[in-house]
Amino acid sequence: MRRDGNLLNKLFRCIFYIQFLLIAILIIFLTFRGMLSAAHNHHFHPKKWYLLVLSSTAFSGITGLLWQAFTSYNPSRTLRTTFWLSPLLTCAFGILLVIIGTPGSLAASIIALASAILQSIYACWVNPRIEHACRILTISLPYHPPKVKTTVIISIITSTLYSSFLMSGIGGATATRTKIDTLFIFLILGSLTWTMQIIKNMMQVTVSHIKYMKFACGIEVDFKAVVKSAAKYSMGSICIGSILVPVLAVIRGLARTVSLVSGDVDEFMCFCANCCSGVASRIVAYGNRWGFVHVGVYNKGIVQASMDTWDMFRRAGMEKLIDSDLTSSFCFLCGVAEGSVCGLVGGTSALFIHMSYATEVSLYAFLTGYFMNRVAMASVQASITAYYVAYAENPQSQQFDSTIPSYIRGLQRSQA
Repeated sequence: MRRDGNLLNKLFRCIFYIQFLLIAILIIFLTFRGMLSAAHNHHFHPKKWYLLVLSSTAFSGITGLLWQAFTSYNPSRTLRTTFWLSPLLTCAFGILLVIIGTPGSLAASIIALASAILQSIYACWVNPRIEHACRILTISLPYHPPKVKTTVIISIITSTLYSSFLMSGIGGATATRTKIDTLFIFLILGSLTWTMQIIKNMMQVTVSHIKYMKFACGIEVDFKAVVKSAAKYSMGSICIGSILVPVLAVIRGLARTVSLVSGDVDEFMCFCANCCSGVASRIVAYGNRWGFVHVGVYNKGIVQASMDTWDMFRRAGMEKLIDSDLTSSFCFLCGVAEGSVCGLVGGTSALFIHMSYATEVSLYAFLTGYFMNRVAMASVQASITAYYVAYAENPQSQQFDSTIPSYIRGLQRSQA
């Protein structure tokens, strides 16, 4: 199925390209203005600023490649390590922010330390499910399509260069520090978030298409043809999905948290828990990461693709299995762990080179490290989503072993 897509897809594709152009113009303006003002502003030292920020960005790219390589080499050990390493690194990053001691760093440290505690609790809670996650990760990764590794490297290099470009604009805005510059910084960070999500999801659509055809049909498809098809037909859906899927994931996470916390304390709280549980179970059908498989394979819009894949999971009796899947949490925690490492490196360097930049450098380093890792791990997540979707379409296929049916029977016995 190959068509140009509907009006909304074209609109979002145009919006993305226009914002990309406008942000590039803004970055060039801010960078040159910052260089000119640095000659008269003794509070801003461009050499120190750019050394710290750009070296942290480059470090995040290298770390992302290494993380992806470790996952491909030993997925089971990497998954287990990530679930205990991420809380420790996040806690260390929070302590560094406390040491920096500025109001902004102290506020961020509260979030980091609270996150470290929550991650630790979560790791203990999901420990019984880790064995299945390791198994799914192990059986979905062995097939390495040609040129995918090269594409991952190119994506990381592109993301590193683009992040460095945006950070140069943030440096220009930091040089003058007016109210409008604060707005510019938020706009740049918003552009960074959306663009990195699009790069990640483009990788996910491309790799999941190739892996899906292998799992479902046992055939290999031409990599260049898949990339061209995704760029030509699926770009609009990817742009929409890069906003819709994370937003719905956050809403669903909050709804499920409220449902868990409410429990059966009283009638009102029980009513709230049921409402939140209903919201969480319905909202996922309209935008989820599994839909990106059908976006690439069938050129569907992200909403339609998400609804179709979730309907397949229901028909195959996989809804509880998907709800308990840890691979998404694994990829998220990989991003948090790398972001914390980059924040530690950038913030510690800033303490020795120019302490007044420590807060900004550590936070920007965390963001770039997180997004760089998500881009690097996109191929891993794509392999897992393709495996689940291919199985849901044809559970009786000889391409699959007993891993999923056995786990579903285990879930049914535990709930009986």
